[in-house]
Amino acid sequence: MIKKLLDHILIGQYIKFYKSKEWRQTRQDVMKRDNYECQHCKKLVKYFKGECVNHIEHLKDNPMRALDKDNLVTLCNFCHNKEHPEKLEKVDKKGKIDIPERW
Repeated sequence: MIKKLLDHILIGQYIKFYKSKEWRQTRQDVMKRDNYECQHCKKLVKYFKGECVNHIEHLKDNPMRALDKDNLVTLCNFCHNKEHPEKLEKVDKKGKIDIPERW
């Protein structure tokens, strides 16, 4: 893997990694391999369009497998959110303002 991509991951600059041409090409290759279908839904004999490519071993846990196609799977947004519930918690907390009632 290219050293600058690994450096971005190691210092937590994930957006720079996800905007790289290497990631975009790998993502496209994985989606094509998976027929643009959510692989979790497919196991349940359902069909949903694949919208995300997910790291099976999380990016921050194993940066060396960031572009390893055997570590990537196509998912729909629903299944991707089930894989990363921590991201939904952050969104919920950001959108709420804690104002006490005054009745």
